[in-house]
Amino acid sequence: MKFLVKKYLTSSSSINIILNSSISKCTTSTLLPTGSTAKYFHEGFTMSQKIIPFFDPVTSTVTYLLHADGEQACVVIDPVLDYDPKASAISTTQVERVIQYINEHQLRLELILETHAHADHLSAAFYLKKKFGARIGIGASIVQVQDAFKALFNFGAEFNADGAQFDHLYADNDSFKIGSMEFIAHHVPGHTPADMAYQLDKAIFVGDTLFMPDVGTARCDFPGGSADVLYESIQRLLDLPDDVTLYMCHDYPPAGRSPAWQTSVGQQREMNIHIRRGVSKQEFITMRQARDRTLSMPTLIWPSLQINIRAGEMPQAENNGESYLKIPLSIPA
Repeated sequence: MKFLVKKYLTSSSSINIILNSSISKCTTSTLLPTGSTAKYFHEGFTMSQKIIPFFDPVTSTVTYLLHADGEQACVVIDPVLDYDPKASAISTTQVERVIQYINEHQLRLELILETHAHADHLSAAFYLKKKFGARIGIGASIVQVQDAFKALFNFGAEFNADGAQFDHLYADNDSFKIGSMEFIAHHVPGHTPADMAYQLDKAIFVGDTLFMPDVGTARCDFPGGSADVLYESIQRLLDLPDDVTLYMCHDYPPAGRSPAWQTSVGQQREMNIHIRRGVSKQEFITMRQARDRTLSMPTLIWPSLQINIRAGEMPQAENNGESYLKIPLSIPA
């Protein structure tokens, strides 16, 4: 099946970043240490808000839990639900690590943020919502992604492509507050039309825009994706001060290094293999489109997108009590 369903026009309005220089002091290390998740954040990183990463080695996804010192309210970004495609079985191993931290620290989960509708893992957002009563937020342009995949999966009237499955639909520069934590949502399309980056003071959770500098940038061949638009989105991020910390949604480390997910604007600007200083828009577009033509589809794309455009809710059970996923077939003529 041809993967590109249709293209969407997306705006590339400028981002107005508000920085709070009092938030953090970082060590000079680029990489967070790996190993036991009991070591939640690396030594030398002190800030009024704690950022706790949970790395899933199966999907190479990083889930973040954020909370302020002395406060119970917390936020989770991009939670992962385990899925075994051979058994078509869902489990909760990864998200239970997040839940354990919430319970052990007597936190109150108020908001679950999705940076976009992921194509490489199932979202645990709805699972967390049911357990804690938290709200789910995503970019307002999710309706474009829903519309594309509603057509691709031939969903009927039971699925509304209006974003109502989510509790909050954020537009560019929307601000919101959880406890004392003040966030700004930034629309950074290109990978998909609905990608968002979430800013907490001088920390920005970039979703699938940038990867670690030695990995590069996200693919742009999904419906509504655009290398041209992604270039502009990334430039808005790279126009920020050098010391702004960027948190990746994924890491696919080259041979010889462990997974990592924290870098800085300055490091990306100087070292990113795809879009460092001096790379023109046309050079990036040519590289990105050529590279995308060599990439296979993500292993979990069909189950992931069916679940994730529903905010992580499973398909409604049929009259036999079972839920089913659909897989479109490409049949030769």
